[in-house]
Amino acid sequence: MSLPRSRLLRRLLACASLALAAAPLRAEDASLQQLLEQNRQLLEQVKAQQKQIDDLRARLDRVEDRSATAPSASRRASAGERDRSIRLSGEASFGFFRSGADGWAPNSDFRVDDARVFLEAPVWRNVYFFGSVEITTREASDEYFHAGEIYLDVENLWTAGRAATLSLRAGRFNLPFGEEYQVRNVIDNPLVTHSLADIWGIDEGVQLYGALGRVRYNLAVQNGGHKTLRDFDPDKAVIARLALDATPRLTLSASAMRTGDLNVANDVLSEVWFANAFFRALGPAATTRTFAAQLAELDAAYRWRTGHLKAAYGWASFDDDSTTADFSRDLTFYRLEARQQLGSPLFAAARYSAIDAPGGYPLAGLGAAGKYFYNPFAPLTRDLHRLSLGLGYRFADPLVWKFEYTFEHGRLVNGAKRADEDMLSTLLGIRF
Repeated sequence: MSLPRSRLLRRLLACASLALAAAPLRAEDASLQQLLEQNRQLLEQVKAQQKQIDDLRARLDRVEDRSATAPSASRRASAGERDRSIRLSGEASFGFFRSGADGWAPNSDFRVDDARVFLEAPVWRNVYFFGSVEITTREASDEYFHAGEIYLDVENLWTAGRAATLSLRAGRFNLPFGEEYQVRNVIDNPLVTHSLADIWGIDEGVQLYGALGRVRYNLAVQNGGHKTLRDFDPDKAVIARLALDATPRLTLSASAMRTGDLNVANDVLSEVWFANAFFRALGPAATTRTFAAQLAELDAAYRWRTGHLKAAYGWASFDDDSTTADFSRDLTFYRLEARQQLGSPLFAAARYSAIDAPGGYPLAGLGAAGKYFYNPFAPLTRDLHRLSLGLGYRFADPLVWKFEYTFEHGRLVNGAKRADEDMLSTLLGIRF
């Protein structure tokens, strides 16, 4: 049975209308699906980019740590700028320190705590000169200027692409031992004080350094004694250090050092700084000719975008050739440090450190150095512990203000307690 032409025409028009109405809906559904897929892809890209940013930040933190005490390296500009300029820079800090009656600053000192000036100059191609003058330092026992690092750097003396590099340094430079010495300056140290061991020093010698893939290495031969003009014993200090960037956030390192035999009458002290003083002989001067120390340390550092956690454990063996008694000593030292941003400019830090010396050793720490170290009859310390808690406010990369309270206590070999050495301090640090 056929439909009338007019009714057939109306049905065809109705079907066409429905088809036309559905088409935009199908198109809209397809557009919506496409938009959702694009959003998903964008979210994945953002997550990937954020991971790359976090990794880059972690790597940058490691680079800053590695270069902190080599101002010439950390401040070097582009190759083009280096070839045509001499760079002058510096850093300084201004502080207030108040300790207990038996501590380092019993009279509530205002002081220019650290002030140094650095100069770097290109010599020829990849050869550079770096020099520094220490106007005043916390460690100095006088008010005279002192020579800081003064050396010649031959960068990339040998390379095998980016996987392997070898550079040479000759002159007067930091002992490349451990990790703390690289960030003990006022800007990069998150606290005012340092760890109890605080191993560092500046000595004359030669050093090979570079990288093998993710491993960085240092090998140095230096005089070992504290005097700057000459060495008084032919035996030399040897220092070796290996550091592995295990991941973008995790760095591991191992260091070893021997001071070499040092002359009691002329060298007097080792160049290596230890426990806020040095290594020195224990035997009487009349019966002791040389002394020496060997040290080893393991370090680990884990960094995230807003902070870090660092740990170290070390061992030192000391001996002298006194004919009156056996003065050999085995010491252990360790530290744990944490830093965390509390806001954009505000951060908090804490560090616990300790030295164990079962046989006793002259350890200054935050105590009066004249009583616990330089006195030839100084009481020997069996163990010493330090807890440092601090807050900091970083106005900008070259300007920081820090507050700290440090608890320090220990025991002498006779069982007496070391007390009244706690210290309150605040420090304003600049770099220019």
